[in-house]
Amino acid sequence: MKNLSLLPILFLLFACQPAPPAIFPTSPPTAAETLASPTLPAPTPTAAIVFPENINPLTGLPVEDSSLLKIPAVLVSISHFPATARPQSGLSFAPFVYEIYITEGATRFLAVFYGEFPEVDVKPAGECAVRTAPFKQTDTLLGNRVWLEETMNGTQDAWEDGIGGVCVNLYDAGGNFLRQTSTDSNGYYGFNVQPGRYVVEFIKPNGMEFTGSNLGDENADSDADQLTGRTEAEVSSPSLFLDAGLLPSNITIPPESIPLELVGPIRSGRLVYGHIAGYFRNSCLIYAFASPEVLEKLPQCYMVFHQYEGGGYMLDIPEMRQVARANKRETGSDFDYASNLFSSKPLANGAPASQLQVYIAYQNQSAWAYDPLSEAYIRYVDTSEYDQAGILHADTDRLTGRQLRFENLIVLFAGHEVISPTNLDIHLEQGRTGEALLLRDGQVFKIQWSTKDNDYEQLTGMRHPIQFFNSDGTLAALKPGHTWILVATPSTTVTEESAGKWTLLFTPPVGAK
Repeated sequence: MKNLSLLPILFLLFACQPAPPAIFPTSPPTAAETLASPTLPAPTPTAAIVFPENINPLTGLPVEDSSLLKIPAVLVSISHFPATARPQSGLSFAPFVYEIYITEGATRFLAVFYGEFPEVDVKPAGECAVRTAPFKQTDTLLGNRVWLEETMNGTQDAWEDGIGGVCVNLYDAGGNFLRQTSTDSNGYYGFNVQPGRYVVEFIKPNGMEFTGSNLGDENADSDADQLTGRTEAEVSSPSLFLDAGLLPSNITIPPESIPLELVGPIRSGRLVYGHIAGYFRNSCLIYAFASPEVLEKLPQCYMVFHQYEGGGYMLDIPEMRQVARANKRETGSDFDYASNLFSSKPLANGAPASQLQVYIAYQNQSAWAYDPLSEAYIRYVDTSEYDQAGILHADTDRLTGRQLRFENLIVLFAGHEVISPTNLDIHLEQGRTGEALLLRDGQVFKIQWSTKDNDYEQLTGMRHPIQFFNSDGTLAALKPGHTWILVATPSTTVTEESAGKWTLLFTPPVGAK
């Protein structure tokens, strides 16, 4: 097990075992190779990708308010250190989050907000404890989600959220109680069962009622009987469509439990932000100042006070909206962010990837676990305290209290150039290509990334966000949803420690502090 004696991972879920060789990269690059774009098969020229007017081209999902797709993206530099910055506020609303290395063992996030603004969203909870551990599949799956029905159409819309802590009971066909579980913070629940007939019973929270049942698509409507909260299921294969919609209630949420309407904490800009902002035409980059050599190379749409206390500056969401709309008035809506394909159909020929443990530094460890119920990866993070390094807990969004979940994880390998011991440039600028790993649907795939102009971009002069390709040069299909991109050095290793359980061991660039 390579270098893993350094990892004090006490959270048994992510414990490591002896490993086969790393799948990527196969050997450390030379200094010249680190800074150069690798030679890869040329991506297949792509015509314009067109999405319906109500579909966010960064998620492949419908939006509640399609007029927001006319507002250019807002990119926000969000702190991860000190630990008081955690949990961050707003990350779950960003279609793309870039995690980058900023030296001294620390990473920082660049959150791309587009098609939806962050908002405080505290939901009532059920009477059971909210489930935080990842669901482990050991048999045929039965389950899905309990959600808050806000649009009153009887089906789950992409922007409607789940309810945590709802008690869910399982009975056999004869009415005998088998066991109970509860929903996680995003509303998902599940059971491992043998093929057969079952009854699922949802226990509605006090003051709430069930929405109408069986009103539409089986995968999106409510199945719970309005009076009993029960539904029957004949299980012969995975059955992830038994949902329950709950109508909004008049339950009063204590004011002290409602988070402030803020995004952040926001910290200083980094050179790579300029490259990423260049993908998002007309976008507004928000950061808290920067060193002089960085500041002169960054777009200066909006800067906030450089504050260290509490992890950084917290930006009022109404102010963020004003900044975004002001930027639209100045730059217009002449942009197109459609650069990648999305498909809900699982891809073929991947390797199992149920976990990704990330070791950036001793006091910067995190992990992702694939949840077969929500079909997404959920995030865990440590506290960065020296005596608790590697002890992981559920990572949540401060605005909602729900655990971070992303449908796509991408490990992107790019050259890191040391400008000074505490200042890096990461080569994601226009015209570059490189290798990457895509994790989706519990599998990992080797892919490529590219910031090279395709035929459409050359014809129109409109740059697109970074694209992802299969090894044959065709566009790689992302899963509809949100994407987390961890930018790593080419000498970083990703190793399978045991079946489906991977460890990323970050190698800092030579010369960085």
